[in-house]
Amino acid sequence: MEEKKKKREKNIFREYFELIAETAVFVFFVMTFVVQAFQIPTGSMEPTLLVGDFLLVNKMVYSRPVYSLEKFILPRREICRQDIVVFKFPQDLSRDFVKRVIALEGEKIEIRDKQVFINDEPLSEPYKVHNDRNIFNRENYYHYDDLIRDNFGPVIVPRGHLFVMGDNRDNSLDSRYWSFLPVEYVKGKPWVIYFSRRKLSRILKIVH
Repeated sequence: MEEKKKKREKNIFREYFELIAETAVFVFFVMTFVVQAFQIPTGSMEPTLLVGDFLLVNKMVYSRPVYSLEKFILPRREICRQDIVVFKFPQDLSRDFVKRVIALEGEKIEIRDKQVFINDEPLSEPYKVHNDRNIFNRENYYHYDDLIRDNFGPVIVPRGHLFVMGDNRDNSLDSRYWSFLPVEYVKGKPWVIYFSRRKLSRILKIVH
């Protein structure tokens, strides 16, 4: 009787261990290939994303599926204009930035008096804001220039690149200052705010 009890306890322990191991492998797979946790460090994407927002980033949405079944389980699509993306900062690949895609490869972009034009047509941007430039952290803006900030181009986005900007236009280090973003540096698309230090009401808010 005692031997059966010990055997049963051993089997239960083994099942728990296997469950924990399988869960750990699953979490590792998800965090490595499917989603990434990302914290908003600056106000460059306000009011869409606030300092202290914690995001889950979909890392699969722009990737090419390896197996045909993946197309149904994890839908993929091309990067679209006005998508918010997380990417490796071209000037320092160890850092991740988050900005909004404003122009795609082959498109002509121009900024005149803060108004963005794509292929000579004004771009509607209900998400953007303009604040006084005194809010700039000058240490972060090594090539700051009013002319670049408010008037830019026209330029054609080269093949394999994007033009990205922050929603907080007067407080964003973006393609106006460090040029085009290689598509290969895009890591994914923010999906949901899973926590916020600023407002609890933002938790579980879908990012768009």
